Amino acid sequence: MTTPLEIDVFWSFRSPWSYLATPRLREWQARYDLTVNFRPVYPLAIRTPEFFHNQHPQWLGYFLTDLMRCAEYLALPISWPEPDPVNQYVDDNGVRQTGEEQPYIHRLTRLGALAAEQGDGIAFADEVARVIWGGTKNWHEGDHLAEAAARAGFDLAALDRQVEVEADRLEAVIQENQAAHDAAGHWGVPTCAFRGEPFFGQDRLDVLLWRLRQAGVTERTPAGSAT
Repeated sequence: MTTPLEIDVFWSFRSPWSYLATPRLREWQARYDLTVNFRPVYPLAIRTPEFFHNQHPQWLGYFLTDLMRCAEYLALPISWPEPDPVNQYVDDNGVRQTGEEQPYIHRLTRLGALAAEQGDGIAFADEVARVIWGGTKNWHEGDHLAEAAARAGFDLAALDRQVEVEADRLEAVIQENQAAHDAAGHWGVPTCAFRGEPFFGQDRLDVLLWRLRQAGVTERTPAGSAT
């Protein structure tokens, strides 16, 4: 039996590009003899909020055009989250700033780190991202997240209890993920890393799969098939 190949996936709950990449990564994990190491990190709005202060005036318009186009191409629903996972506001100078109070992104990222430890972070990320980015208003209320977690095989209430108890430890895990993300060779998400080579963006997944095939990745044998 050969050892499965592995990729690291550096991913953010505030990144629409991460959302668009996740269904394919989840499908790869099921289809190929491949371990997808889900490694959530905080978004740039938390890590480096000044990143957005000096963007070209046309950046936002193109970003939104390309985002909607890619979602349509991938046949995935998309809508800017209500509420945004990162609390931001526009200051008196018209500059977008990250708020001091962040009621969502820390919980989400810690939950993702814990789900990864418990065996299927990419499934958890896929189901939760579909709720956040797929047009569910007030995704943080009611049973939206609990039902998403259940679809991925998790009990959200149990995860939340563990997150509350182990917040400091999970923060250390997230910081380890960030250090590994930096070492992988890119700052953005989603970034996949394979054998020292970074693949940034959902539009590089085809190139990554080509590289994995070069490395000999094989499809899993369906259960019940003759060997």
